[in-house]
Amino acid sequence: MHPKGKVCVVTGAASGIGEAVARAFVAAGARGVAIADVNAEKLAKVAGEIGALAVPTDVSNEAAIQALIAATEAKFGPVDIYYSNAGISRPGMEDASDADWDLNWRIHVLSHVFAARVLVPGMLARGSGYLLNTASAAGLLTSMNSMAYGVTKAAGVSLAEHLAIQYGDKGIGVSVLCPQSVLTGMTSGRPGAASVDGVMTADEVAKIVLEAMEAERFMILSHPTVHEYEQRKTRDRNRWLTGMRRLRNKIRGAPA
Repeated sequence: MHPKGKVCVVTGAASGIGEAVARAFVAAGARGVAIADVNAEKLAKVAGEIGALAVPTDVSNEAAIQALIAATEAKFGPVDIYYSNAGISRPGMEDASDADWDLNWRIHVLSHVFAARVLVPGMLARGSGYLLNTASAAGLLTSMNSMAYGVTKAAGVSLAEHLAIQYGDKGIGVSVLCPQSVLTGMTSGRPGAASVDGVMTADEVAKIVLEAMEAERFMILSHPTVHEYEQRKTRDRNRWLTGMRRLRNKIRGAPA
C-alpha cells in the first residue's frame, strides 16, 4: 500500500512519529490526510503547515474515534489508511494507579479496536484498506520502568496479529510499528535501556514506515537489533530474564 492518491488518518499526529508520518503521507501524494491528537493547538499548527484536516481527538474514547473517521470521510471519502499511533508513557509498576492502567489500556489497545470496528466492514466491502498500529519494542522485549506501558504495548502487538490473521487475505493490510528509542516528546531527556542501540529521529522512522507499508510487511522495526533480541528471548526465556535483571541493575542500580 502506497499513500499516493489515498485517504489517510494519523492519530497522535501533533508531534513525534505521528507528525512525521503525516508529513510523509502528504509528501507522497495522499489525496487527503486527517490528523488527530488531544493537543488541539499543536495539531492545528501541523495541519496548517501540511494542508491536513485537524480533528482534535481523545483516542481513549470510542465515540471520539467514530467522530474522527466520520469527519475524515465527510471531507475526503472512505479511509484507505488508518495509522493508530497515539500513545502515552508514565512510570510505575504494579503499584501504578488504576486510572493509569486504564488509560494505558484504552490508548494502547482499545483505540485500535475502536478504529477497526468502524473501518473493517467498509474495507472488506471495497476489498482494500490498511491498518497500521504503533506498539513498541517494549511490547516485544519488556519495558524497564513502566509495567502498564509494556503490558499494553504487548497486547497491542497481539491485537495486530489477530487483525492480520483475520483479514490479511481479504484485502486489508496490517502492520505494527515497534520502535525502540526515537527522539520524541516521550523520550527527550530520558535516556534508558531503550537507547542502548542509538536514538533515531521521527523522520527516519517515517521513511521506514512508508517502505514497510509498500512491501506490506507486518512487523516494522526502527532498530533491526530488536529482532535479534526477540529471538534470544524466545529461545531461552530464563536466560533472557536474567540478562534483563542485569541490565536493570546496570542502569538503575541493584534493588535494595
